[in-house]
Amino acid sequence: MVTTEKSENKEFLEKSINHLEATGFEDIKADIEGYETPKSYVRKGSDSKITPDIVALKNGRKYYFEISLKSSKPRLLKTKWLFLDTLSRMNSNRFRIITTKGHYKFTDNMLEDINLTNKEPIRI
Repeated sequence: MVTTEKSENKEFLEKSINHLEATGFEDIKADIEGYETPKSYVRKGSDSKITPDIVALKNGRKYYFEISLKSSKPRLLKTKWLFLDTLSRMNSNRFRIITTKGHYKFTDNMLEDINLTNKEPIRI
């Protein structure tokens, strides 16, 4: 999710965190009140920051989760997803995308555009 849209979709973010807790994830970090904020990465040459929506641990492995909802800035979202996918592969971590009803087609099209068709979104 793009930073400007986080406040609008706070409810779905909380629902996603509850789902992750129920499936055995621990040490959850998210960019909402009550949780520790995940580490941000600053893009060189500009002041833009990339912060994963949710970071959690399961079985000693770190997972990066991105919430996929229809966005007015798909290009920024694609950049963020590619960066997080590359980062997770470099460190032997995992990158997953969470989506919900009404956003499946948008998510599938985005994944196809950036050649991440091997990613199967978690549907809540």
